[in-house]
Amino acid sequence: MTDARNAVELHNRAVALEDQGRLREAEAALREALRLAPDQHQTEARLGALLLSLGRLPEGFRHFEARHAEPRLAKPKLPFPEWRGEPLQGRRLLIWPEQGFGDQIQFARFAPLLRDQGAEITVLCRPGLERLFEQSLPGVDVRAAAGAVEFPDPDFWVMSPSLAGRLGVTLETLPNAPYLRAAGPAPDLPPGFRVGLVTAGNPQHANDANRSLPPAAAARLRALPASLVELDPAKTGARDFADTAAIVDALDLVITVDTSVAHLAGALGKPCWVLLPAIKTDWRWLRGRTDSPWYPSIRLYRQTVAGDWGDVLAAVERDLEAQSLLARATPDAPPAGSPPTPGRRP
Repeated sequence: MTDARNAVELHNRAVALEDQGRLREAEAALREALRLAPDQHQTEARLGALLLSLGRLPEGFRHFEARHAEPRLAKPKLPFPEWRGEPLQGRRLLIWPEQGFGDQIQFARFAPLLRDQGAEITVLCRPGLERLFEQSLPGVDVRAAAGAVEFPDPDFWVMSPSLAGRLGVTLETLPNAPYLRAAGPAPDLPPGFRVGLVTAGNPQHANDANRSLPPAAAARLRALPASLVELDPAKTGARDFADTAAIVDALDLVITVDTSVAHLAGALGKPCWVLLPAIKTDWRWLRGRTDSPWYPSIRLYRQTVAGDWGDVLAAVERDLEAQSLLARATPDAPPAGSPPTPGRRP
């Protein structure tokens, strides 16, 4: 059997081991596959994502760069040097958008950090984010990446998810204070304890069947005893993320599956409970934790059995009842989503 065939079998074995939660074995299988076939970019990117999920950010982001070998994630061909961590004082940096809305919200936190180091920053973003970024990132040039986009010639450019790796951040050094803000008039919302809901994500997402709630589970969430606001723009009338941010800002709590709204609420510092599947959980929520180093206002509720949301929803119902009682009894109580205890590190 050739090394290449062995490498493919090891990769497939690692996928199965990871789904079973046997992470050390999965890591070993991926490393052995890479030893046999060092040019297998899909294997290297998967190793990077696994390491990121274990909180090993510097090594994880280094391997995660291999994702760009996949055609849909290929880097743009720009006539400027890619930023590899060079000093940026007095230099112009272009941040190029990658992947979904949530990814771009997550990594927007680094633009002000680089601005404060003396760089002139231009952020390209998906349409729908530009107004939110403009009102939240003063001193940063924000432009929607739609059609032919003009921007000042940069000294360097970088993909937005690559910023964390180039800056060498760790779980302990992540900049995680709220960095987005709502603006404009407060929306007209129902009285009482206001809870925003998102029960499903983009159906085109590769893991949507696992991360979105089935109809019965979604109906159970909609029966929660609170003033509920479904955050689907089709229902709220939000034109973009700036409008949704104004709605989220007026809520007491957001409860959502793993979608861009989780990142929006976290970046605003809004208490947010995120419901996570047991299968193919996104790397950014790490493993075995109830908190998020990326967003301190977020609390994580994890499935223990794939496809079974019962225990997750029971915990949400119990915790919401406790929070609602606390809010009524003590007006100065901590925010509704504040975790009672720190999460366990992986």
